[in-house]
Amino acid sequence: MSGYRIGAAIAEGDGYTIVENASLQGRNTFRVPARAAMLVDVRKPAALGELFGYASLKAHAPLVLGEGSNILFTRDWPGVVLSVATRGIAIQDDDGDRAHVRVEAGESWNDLVRWSLGHGLCGLENLVLIPGTVGAAPIQNIGAYGVEVREFILAVEAWDRDAGALVRIANADCAFAYRDSLFKRARDRYVVTAVEFELRRRRELRIDYAGIGAELDALGVGTPTAATVAEAIARIRTRKLPNPALVGNAGSFFKNPIVDAGLANALRAEHPALPAWPAGDTQAKLSAAWLIEACGLKGLREGDAAVSPQHALVLVNRGAATGAQVLELAVRIRDAVRTRFGVELEPEPRIV
Repeated sequence: MSGYRIGAAIAEGDGYTIVENASLQGRNTFRVPARAAMLVDVRKPAALGELFGYASLKAHAPLVLGEGSNILFTRDWPGVVLSVATRGIAIQDDDGDRAHVRVEAGESWNDLVRWSLGHGLCGLENLVLIPGTVGAAPIQNIGAYGVEVREFILAVEAWDRDAGALVRIANADCAFAYRDSLFKRARDRYVVTAVEFELRRRRELRIDYAGIGAELDALGVGTPTAATVAEAIARIRTRKLPNPALVGNAGSFFKNPIVDAGLANALRAEHPALPAWPAGDTQAKLSAAWLIEACGLKGLREGDAAVSPQHALVLVNRGAATGAQVLELAVRIRDAVRTRFGVELEPEPRIV
C-alpha cells in the first residue's frame, strides 16, 4: 500500500492509518477480546479508492466497524477491519421549515441527535442515547420509542465495491425494513461514508409510546418540545439499560419477533400480559423482553456472561467474558423461548 512500511506495526497513508495485529477489545462495546490481522482507520472517503485497489481488500471484503456497538466477536478476524472515522455535520439547504443535513459516517449518533436539537430541528429526539456512529444507523435502520431512522433519511452515500466508486442511494432504494436495509443484506458490497437527512423545525411529536407521557408528567412538562421529549427518553433509557461505558453490552441483543397473527392471538389468549403490536395485516410483533423474562432468565449469569437485571433483552459482559461465552448464553435463551412459546428469537447484533 502507498506509504506502507513493510514489517511496520503502524503505517500512514493519505487519509488513512493502518495497524497490524490490532486489538479490537476497545473497539467493541461488549469489550470482549479479539484481534484483527489488519485495522484500517479511514479519515477521508477519497482514500477508499486507493485502499480497495490493493490485493488484501480486492480479494476479501473487509469487516466494516463503527463504534462496535452492534457486534459480538467470538473469534479473531483474520482479514482487514475497516473503520470509517470521517467527521462533519453540514446543513446543505434550509428553507426555514425543513433542513437538508449531510453527516459524515464517523460522527457519533447521539452527538448528531444533540446537534439537531440545538439547531431547532425535530425528528431524531426519540432516538437519543442510541450508541454507535451515524454510518451504522441506516445499516441497522435503528429505531426506538416508535420511531425508525429511515423516516428521516434522504439518501445514503457509500463506497460500492462492485462499481469501484462512491454512489448516492436514495431512500426508496435502500430497502429499509425492521432492523434491516440494503446495506445489511449486501454488507460486503457497501461501505457507508455519509448520510443525508431531512429534518423539520415543526413536526408532530411521537409521545404515545409506553412510558413517554408518564416521564413527561414526572418532569412537569405540560407542553412537550423535541428537547423535552429527548430528555424524557434519555431518563427512561438510563434507568432501563446498562451503560456500555460501565458494563460491556450491545444494547438489545434480540429483535422483537414478528410472527403470524394467528400464533400471536393464541399466545395472548394463554398469556394475556404478553405485549403485541400489529405488523401488517397478517402478522404481529411480540415483546422479546417479555418472552425472555417469562422463561425466568432475566438476571441469569453464567460466569461473566449475563442477562442484565435491568432489561431482559440486554446481554452483558460482567468483566472477563469472551464473545463465545456470551453467544453460548444467547443460544440458551433462544432455545428456552422456542421450547416454551414456539417463537424463534433472532439476534440483533452482528455475530462474528
